[in-house]
Amino acid sequence: MERLFFTEDGSHSLYSQQFGQQYHSLQGAIRESLHIYIDLGLRPVIENSDSALSVFEMGFGTGLNALLTWQLADILKKQVSYTSIEAFPISLEEASLLNYGSLTGKSGFLKLHENAWGEDHQLSEYFNFRKEKIRLEDFATDKIFDVIFFDAFDPKAQPEVWTKNIFEKMATQTKPGGILVTYSSRGIVKRGLTAAGFEIKRHPGPGKKTHVLRATRVM
Repeated sequence: MERLFFTEDGSHSLYSQQFGQQYHSLQGAIRESLHIYIDLGLRPVIENSDSALSVFEMGFGTGLNALLTWQLADILKKQVSYTSIEAFPISLEEASLLNYGSLTGKSGFLKLHENAWGEDHQLSEYFNFRKEKIRLEDFATDKIFDVIFFDAFDPKAQPEVWTKNIFEKMATQTKPGGILVTYSSRGIVKRGLTAAGFEIKRHPGPGKKTHVLRATRVM
């Protein structure tokens, strides 16, 4: 079982025994997810779109990014189709310990973990959810996404998913002008994204993190 702990904003995270890393920033799990994936990634796109959006998440993890996306879609009354992949899912027992529902005020968190893999689930009028238990290297889809949350473990822990080939794959699945956001601003990540056809920009990170990346798929 993964080790549960509190981060500085009062939200839970888990420590992965397999990868030797925590799932979120020690300065705040919810704070990090809101800053990078919602406010920097999803919000600018969804607020300026009149059509349904498609979001892809690399690394379902605890389900926090999916919950926050669901919440924003319902608040703004905007249609979002959310696809997430995870090769090493946490257990339902572990998910039941996390305090994200109570802190965000969004009900239904455990549904994200209870729902069957490989199926579409209409969780609200505005939020369609699908998760696939698969490695990114093996994942294939006909969908093209407006926004990508690239939230794998650190390149030191999962070097196989931070390669130029993987970012080229992400580029083919991102709409021209689409957005990819990630917490990692390492040189290997910037070079891989640039080589794959993304225009990258560094932004201030949450808490003590200096920089995060927002990458735009070049037209």
